[in-house]
Amino acid sequence: MNAVVRTTTDADDPALDALWRRCFEATHLGDLHALDPDRHRHTFVVETPGSDGIDAVVVYVPRLIRDASGTPRRVGGIGSVATRPEARGRGLVKQLLAAAERTMTAEGCDWSLLFTGTPGVYRGSGWQEFARTYTEGALAAPSAPGPLRVREASAEDTVEVTALHHAYNAGRPLSSLREPGDWAVRVAAWYRTAERPLVAVDPASGALTGWIVAEHTEERVLVREFAGSGASLAPLLAAAGARGRAAGLTRARADLPDTPETAAALPALVDDPRRVTEHTGMARPLRATAASVLATVTAPGAVHWYGDCF
Repeated sequence: MNAVVRTTTDADDPALDALWRRCFEATHLGDLHALDPDRHRHTFVVETPGSDGIDAVVVYVPRLIRDASGTPRRVGGIGSVATRPEARGRGLVKQLLAAAERTMTAEGCDWSLLFTGTPGVYRGSGWQEFARTYTEGALAAPSAPGPLRVREASAEDTVEVTALHHAYNAGRPLSSLREPGDWAVRVAAWYRTAERPLVAVDPASGALTGWIVAEHTEERVLVREFAGSGASLAPLLAAAGARGRAAGLTRARADLPDTPETAAALPALVDDPRRVTEHTGMARPLRATAASVLATVTAPGAVHWYGDCF
């Protein structure tokens, strides 16, 4: 029997939430979904006649993402992709991606972006992998304190942290323009397992000069995001490493831009920094040229922070 592809309504929310909870450990996808006021027009599901409800879902998330020159462009993020185990292997996601592609193009998206550990699902629909790098290594030994004071971030720091983030990423390719709702829901959701973020403070003025998000996995310290002055990065990395050593960890990974500034600061976190390349990001041109999309995702210093995931 032919599968029926359609967009959703409010009545589908319980079924969507149940499907996401069945397919993912994450419980916050419904909260992210609610950020888009046009979410039901951007949510594509497929039902097979005779099946028990929704078989698969793909969500298109419109975002403003900076291109290779730092100019914000409308990009269609693809996320919350799920298929009931009983319905897998039928090409249902491919049908949903085609529907999403038509809507993204009609709504003026220049290109589409997604992150996945299963790229084969998307290649046949026009998405292609691009390389991303991170640094890993053994945690460095403790270092002497510097002039900046490092402490845990608090809710009172939100305004300054937001300003630091905007300034640090103002011209950064592949970074997203965050709205208040992103800070309140999206960033909080993706960093929900992180240790409390750290901030660097200028002792003379009391102003924040840097902010870092680091979490502890079973094996390592995982640095997810940084914003601030170059002088604040090393002290913040050293503090994140010290917190990891106190928790019994011995290794670290840092998902930071590949820049000279980052390279100079990384020895504060790891003794033997090793750059690793992965291909979990995928892009698909829509209205933009393939060359311009490639220029964005491979630009020096390009980064798409984990807190902006779809």
